[in-house]
Amino acid sequence: MTKRTIALFSFILILTNSEAQISLDYYLPENINYNPAIPTPQSVIGHEVGEWHVSHDKLVQYLYALADASDRVEIEEYARSHENRPLLTLKISSPENIQNLANIRTEHLKLSDYNQSKALDLSKMPLVAYLGYSIHGNEASGSNAALLVAYYLAAAQGDEIEKWLENMVILLDPSYNPDGLNRFASWVNSKKGMNVVSDPNNIEQNEPWPGSRTNHYWFDLNRDWLPIQHPESKGRIRQYHKWKPNVLTDHHEMGTNGTYFFQPGIPSRNNPLVPSKTYELTQKIADYHANALDEIGTLYYSKESFDDFYMGKRLQLSGFEWCGRHSLRTSKCQRTCSAEC
Repeated sequence: MTKRTIALFSFILILTNSEAQISLDYYLPENINYNPAIPTPQSVIGHEVGEWHVSHDKLVQYLYALADASDRVEIEEYARSHENRPLLTLKISSPENIQNLANIRTEHLKLSDYNQSKALDLSKMPLVAYLGYSIHGNEASGSNAALLVAYYLAAAQGDEIEKWLENMVILLDPSYNPDGLNRFASWVNSKKGMNVVSDPNNIEQNEPWPGSRTNHYWFDLNRDWLPIQHPESKGRIRQYHKWKPNVLTDHHEMGTNGTYFFQPGIPSRNNPLVPSKTYELTQKIADYHANALDEIGTLYYSKESFDDFYMGKRLQLSGFEWCGRHSLRTSKCQRTCSAEC
């Protein structure tokens, strides 16, 4: 074998390794066992998370597969988008809680009634958390991450996860904006090449106007929390009031030139009508995220952009940034996120 042949083989090997498939282990916590009876995302949607942008139909297919396979999971369709795509809530908790969801919800709602809340034993009431993803369709890493979160909560084994689920009811909404998400997935997947390209001028990263940030009627659903004019928002707000969760997270995406952002926003822009306790809780959650990101050396920030003044929109509790090798990049990667939000 000549030196030239060896050099060429080595180059091909390096190129192949650079495009090697990212396995599920890359995303998940270490030293955790997973129930083999619970399907992985790849086994249902046909590719590893991050290899392609998940289309909304595949996202829905996987969530129904989880609900069929796991006694920790119950699924509910709560609305349909303008393009008739289902909006779903995945209810995740311990098997005992899943069997008792109706009673748990009824008792939980009493927390909002001053006359009834005083008599409640909080130590026996599960926390209710609402996890929502990708209200902006071209901030797609949220919904792609929802696949991983749902799998982890359904399949992970051990004392820690069992304690979580015993003390929590998690309402997972994988896609606030199905029409925008699917429009974006179709664009990026159709423009993707065999080799990942990081050039911001690449057609994959330059979706044409008006883009997929908005829903079918080009409305930014992140501005519809208060007006509630679209079916996606109407269904979501009904679900919110049906459960009145203790915590709601709204997962957006940061561009590749931006670090992670999570609330709180600019303190001088806080709405005075929002209770101070809300900001205190937000700060505690932010501290938790900061500690987690410190452990892996990832940059982040808060209190420097975005705000909580207009209550008709929700900003992210935490942002997502996916590197180029995952081929999860938005058309807004090279623009300033704060200018858009």
